[in-house]
Amino acid sequence: MSQTSPRARAILQRAAEGDRIGPDEARLLFHQASLIDLGLAADAVRRRLHPDPLVTYIVDRNINYTNLCVTKCSFCAFYRLPGDTAEGYLHPTEVLYEKIDETLRLGGTGILLQGGHHPTLPLEWYELLLASFRARYPTLHIHAFSPPEIQHIVHVSKRPLEDVLERLKGAGLDSIPGGGAEILVDSVRDRIAPLKISSHQWLAVMDRAHRLGIPSTVTMMFGHVESLEDRVEHLARVRDQQDKTGGFTAFIAWTYKPGHTELGGRETSSADYLRTQAIARLFIDNIPNIQSSWVTQGTEIGQIALKYGANDMGSVMIEENVVRSAGNTYCTTRDELERLITEAGFHPRQRDTLYRLVDRRPVSPTDKVRPAANLRGPVWKVPRRAAEATK
Repeated sequence: MSQTSPRARAILQRAAEGDRIGPDEARLLFHQASLIDLGLAADAVRRRLHPDPLVTYIVDRNINYTNLCVTKCSFCAFYRLPGDTAEGYLHPTEVLYEKIDETLRLGGTGILLQGGHHPTLPLEWYELLLASFRARYPTLHIHAFSPPEIQHIVHVSKRPLEDVLERLKGAGLDSIPGGGAEILVDSVRDRIAPLKISSHQWLAVMDRAHRLGIPSTVTMMFGHVESLEDRVEHLARVRDQQDKTGGFTAFIAWTYKPGHTELGGRETSSADYLRTQAIARLFIDNIPNIQSSWVTQGTEIGQIALKYGANDMGSVMIEENVVRSAGNTYCTTRDELERLITEAGFHPRQRDTLYRLVDRRPVSPTDKVRPAANLRGPVWKVPRRAAEATK
């Protein structure tokens, strides 16, 4: 879409000023709003929610404790079936300790712990693992076990969901990652992951976790078989859940990577990624943080995403295995993330998993401050890289 229709422009103005827009209006934006105007409006929302010119990032590690999985998602290149003695693994505790020790030496504040749906690990295995982390690393934030994993533990242990969550929290679980959401529309899930939990079950885990005082993030993996209407339905279900419990700390949209997967297909464009993230920022008015997905898009597009509604660059990613298994090899360092943030006109600050600042360096009065929002004119000059992303 090269030009924004009058109706879409009115929706953008309302959203930028803080009015809630509906699903039909979000669908219209996909079809009738230009990428640049979407960015301007999303940036206005971002600055209204985060008036200080800061962009945060976290130093942590994505630890995959096992790649053995019985769910066999067609979009996943990471899993191995139980019995695969050549490439399948379940890390012993000592290996996990070594990974955490290195993370802490590098200035990390937490870990993201996820794994496949192992067919035999009982609830007690997860409790003992968390308890050992808590005893050995008392200040470490443990962000672990996405909703499909938790529902799998429920299935294996034959215990109620609330009981499993309470026991994991008691053992040391601090928060839950938003993985496994993919698209929260069952007709899509049935095509890409028929053995994975339903959208209702995914939301049920988050609902109960939030009510037990366990916060979480929420994700959307798009660009595979879903329609634009499916994306909006996903956003609507996320927003509705946040209205009920308020436990989502951040929203992360990332694109499907087809390499080495059974599903295959083509990768969607960076322009589609920026468009979708901007609409998410405009639509989801009750989740404070939007995270840029440089891991799937590369650092340059990840930087541009800061002008399309994102206020956070995510993790330095000391380790990441799932996206890498699909042939994606983007990597970065703390210094590079800080450079990218600074070049975009913001002040970089390290945060923890709950978006509390770890690095409290003062903002210098001589530092560049971003101009005020103005939908009738450019809020920022479009760098060449952003212009290329719109083609």
